[in-house]
Amino acid sequence: MRLRAPWAPRLRMRMRMPVWMRMPRSRREWRRLLRVLVLACVLALLPATWLQATAAARVRTLADVPAAPVAVVFGAGLWNGEPSPYLAHRLDAAAELYAAGKVRVILVTGDNSRKDYNEPGAMLSYLELHGVPAARVVLDYAGFDTWDSCTRAKRIFGVHRAVLVSQAFHIRRALALCSAAGITSYGVGVDENHNLTWYYGGTREILGALKASFDAAFTPNPHFLGPREPGVTRALRRS
Repeated sequence: MRLRAPWAPRLRMRMRMPVWMRMPRSRREWRRLLRVLVLACVLALLPATWLQATAAARVRTLADVPAAPVAVVFGAGLWNGEPSPYLAHRLDAAAELYAAGKVRVILVTGDNSRKDYNEPGAMLSYLELHGVPAARVVLDYAGFDTWDSCTRAKRIFGVHRAVLVSQAFHIRRALALCSAAGITSYGVGVDENHNLTWYYGGTREILGALKASFDAAFTPNPHFLGPREPGVTRALRRS
C-alpha cells in the first residue's frame, strides 16, 4: 500500500491549470471565448480605424499636394551609413517637392543617438546630391519616433504648416500625430513594391496606431526636448 503525504492533494490542487488557461469544454464556453476574441480584435483595430478616419482625406500625391513652407521627412534607417531604400525614396519625393516649388525648406528628422549613427546627416548628404541646397535643409537630430519628430517640429523648430513625406503605410499616423502636435499638414505617401519589408511595415502600424492614440491623447514630451532652434525660420528667410 502506497502512503501519500497529507499535503499531496493540496499540492495537486495548486498545480491545476487556471480556468482561463484551459480549453473550453462546452459550447457555452466556446461561445464566450469567441466573444472575447472578437472584442479583442475590435479594440485592437480601433486605433487604426481612428487614423484612417482622421487622416485619409489629407493624403495626396506629389502632383496634387498643396504647397507649404516646409516638408518634413521622417527617418527610415541607414544601411552602412547611407539612407535605406525606403528612406531614399522619401528623400527623392522631398527633392521633387523642392524642385517643383511646393516647399521652400526641408526638415529631416531622425536618429543621432550614437556617434556612429547620424541619420539626419546622411539625409542631408543625399538631398545635396539630388539638387537641394544645404542651406534649405534643416536637421533634427532627436526624431527618435514619429511623435518626437512631430512635436519637436512644432515646439523646437516652429513649424506650423507642412507637407509630410513617408511611405503610404506610415503617412496616416504621421498626419494624425502632427495634427495632435498643432501642425496643419498634408501628406505624400511614397509608393513601394509590396515586398516583405512593406508587409512588415504595414503590420507594425497596428502597434504603431495604438501608441499613436496614446501620444495624441496625452501629448507627452519627446525623449529629448531642448531649446528652441531657429534653423527653419532662418532657412525660410533665405529662400
